[in-house]
Amino acid sequence: MIKSKKAISVLSGGLDSTVATSLLVKGYKVHALTFDYGQRSAKIEIKSSEAICEELGMDHTVIKLPWLAQLGGSVLTSKGEVPQLKMDELDNKEVCDETARKVWVPGRNVVFTAIALSFAEAEGAEKIIVGWDLEEAVTFPDNSPEFLEAFNRVLEIGSWDEVEIEAPLIQMNKEDIVKLGNEIEAPMNLSYSCYLGGEKHCGTCESCMRRKRAFKTAGVEDRTEYAT
Repeated sequence: MIKSKKAISVLSGGLDSTVATSLLVKGYKVHALTFDYGQRSAKIEIKSSEAICEELGMDHTVIKLPWLAQLGGSVLTSKGEVPQLKMDELDNKEVCDETARKVWVPGRNVVFTAIALSFAEAEGAEKIIVGWDLEEAVTFPDNSPEFLEAFNRVLEIGSWDEVEIEAPLIQMNKEDIVKLGNEIEAPMNLSYSCYLGGEKHCGTCESCMRRKRAFKTAGVEDRTEYAT
């Protein structure tokens, strides 16, 4: 089937962007963008994204942003120690706020989405697909509905084209995302969530813990390989 509509996906290779993109890929010819900004997990994120793109029949481009690693001192882009969380700490906002500050990469989603707009305008795409979700919005403001609304307003003002950021998971937590991914047969088994970038998920960083909990509470088989 020839798809007349085009979309740009901001695809990290993670669980959320994989499900979000899988949800829309049937209706759009999707060009996925994966960003290498010097993060520890860049190599495996790119590998996962390539596998996901092959599975879903999407074009794929890797964009290098080495300068982003030099800003802010995030433990994702430095040799700092990545925080480890226990399962019962995942809903403790004070603990998670502290973790978020340590892994925060300055302006990351603003940069990624702005670059995606450039591709959308150049290719005549009408949507930018992102995996922003409600659970992460608790501690990451650039995942929130307010951020989505504001950025779409910027696109209305700042682009000649009619391009919209589509965040289909914006009102969902991780459990609901896994349930949806299972329902639409998204290749969640190919996705990668760990902050550390090992061949196996570490199983103890916040991202791994949220992934573990989501599959368990959703009652969906978790095919992820964890080191712990």
